[in-house]
Amino acid sequence: MPSSSEPTREPTVVEMWSDGACKGNPGPGGWGVWMRSGGHEKELFGGEPVTTNNRMELTAVIEGLRALTRPCAVTLHVDSTYVMKGLTEWLPGWKRNGWTTRDKKPVKNADLWRALDEEAARHTVRWVWVKGHSGDPGNERADALANRGVDAVRDAAGTVR
Repeated sequence: MPSSSEPTREPTVVEMWSDGACKGNPGPGGWGVWMRSGGHEKELFGGEPVTTNNRMELTAVIEGLRALTRPCAVTLHVDSTYVMKGLTEWLPGWKRNGWTTRDKKPVKNADLWRALDEEAARHTVRWVWVKGHSGDPGNERADALANRGVDAVRDAAGTVR
């Protein structure tokens, strides 16, 4: 615990937009993140040759939060109700039930949900849902980055776009 003479550091405030994309489901997919804090901006993207849209949506959020080197106050803009409801509503029940659903089936993408739970726990996250492809500049930028991730995977595989 810091002594009263040590200054307390306020968490860095970060605005983050994340998105996933998949060309075929399953198929080649990409994820993208755009974040800004103060006067700084950062873009992240990547992809996988065979994946699903939900996995890319989750990966985007995980990679965005993972890129933050210290605990931050994050406003996280997502267009995926799957990701938002999963972390804010469903996750406690999955954990309590040994990573099974109410129907006693294994939670899909449990590896990514566990990683997201770990990354989100390091930060204070305020979730904001945005409608995809509706003109939100941050969401449009994250979508473009996710598509760059798809393109990078296709280029690496020599696949025609």
